[in-house]
Amino acid sequence: MKQSVIAELSTKELYERLDEEVKQLVKLKMHHAVSPIENPNRIKEYRKTIARLKTEITARERAELKSVKQA
Repeated sequence: MKQSVIAELSTKELYERLDEEVKQLVKLKMHHAVSPIENPNRIKEYRKTIARLKTEITARERAELKSVKQA
């Protein structure tokens, strides 16, 4: 998932997507532990997507706090 797509999501959608991605990563890691998956780079992609989602969430929280402090 690209950063431009992530930026368009609402905060609620970000949290939902983050939860979904974490579940998929756990499932993928479990499958990989039992038997090697065809493309192990997918694990890396999920981790990067999760990091992007968390970064966007943190940025929005900081922007919200900053606007509250200025008011």
